[in-house]
Amino acid sequence: MTERELDQKIAELDRMLNDPETRMDPHKVWALLAEISRQSVTSAIGPAHAPGLGATRAA
Repeated sequence: MTERELDQKIAELDRMLNDPETRMDPHKVWALLAEISRQSVTSAIGPAHAPGLGATRAA
């Protein structure tokens, strides 16, 4: 995920949580949080050390 895509997801989440005119869909909120946190974990520890988070393993 690019930094721009991450920023868009964070903005969408912020809107869902803080804009009273936006309907909050709990499933979408959790899905966005999962994507954001997965990206944050992968970025923080590196893809080679994040098995199951989009990283590939050597067979």
